[in-house]
Amino acid sequence: MIDILRDNWLLLLIGQYPNGPLGGLVATLLLAIIGLLLALPCALLLALGRVSPYRSLRFLSGAIVHTLRGTPFLMVIFWSYFALPFLVGQSISGFWTLVGALVLYESAYLAEVLRAGIEALPRGQTEAARSLGLSYRRTMLYIVLPQAVYNSLPSLLSQFVSLIKETSLGYVISVNEFTFAAAQVNTQLLTKPVQVFSILAATYFLLCFSLTQTARTIERRIAQRRSGTSSPRNPVISLSTPLTTEPAP
Repeated sequence: MIDILRDNWLLLLIGQYPNGPLGGLVATLLLAIIGLLLALPCALLLALGRVSPYRSLRFLSGAIVHTLRGTPFLMVIFWSYFALPFLVGQSISGFWTLVGALVLYESAYLAEVLRAGIEALPRGQTEAARSLGLSYRRTMLYIVLPQAVYNSLPSLLSQFVSLIKETSLGYVISVNEFTFAAAQVNTQLLTKPVQVFSILAATYFLLCFSLTQTARTIERRIAQRRSGTSSPRNPVISLSTPLTTEPAP
């Protein structure tokens, strides 16, 4: 395995770049990051539709979310592969086809994450904002959504881990990502598939495990801030407690 890594690490890292398309692990991370960034605005709209006071918006956004969540991601890739060029009117590379599929699929999951973050907030905050004269739109924009997104950060990072793993299905449409690069190495060697795909599995595990641990750390810190506790190095000082005590006269 060490010999395979020594001889093929560049192909596994960046694919055939700069003599060909960017690929390997860098392409996998790039796909996941772009997919997450583009899916977030769509997910926000769907989440707002899910908690909208208008029944028609709740029904429409709910139908979109449940349809996408109930569809295998491989099917969404095939839809994107055949439908996107027809809708755009020109051919689309496999990279952007996979990005489109990731955005469609992850928007539904991220929408549920954000909806849960919105509904977890105390109703008193919304009622207080409305009593101060803020409209529903301004209340959601300035009061509810910032807190909901902050509280949802661990879950968003967990979805990013899922995105990284889902990019491996781009292999079926020849997207030059990490799994595709490993398959190229295996084709060159022919006699060492166990070693090659063990390297692939170990890399995915280390990357996803590190991000999962980061999500748990963020979740603990958010929980500490909610409960008003902190580490001994950063004690929380209550505003209701005086910093100094004057002796009684």
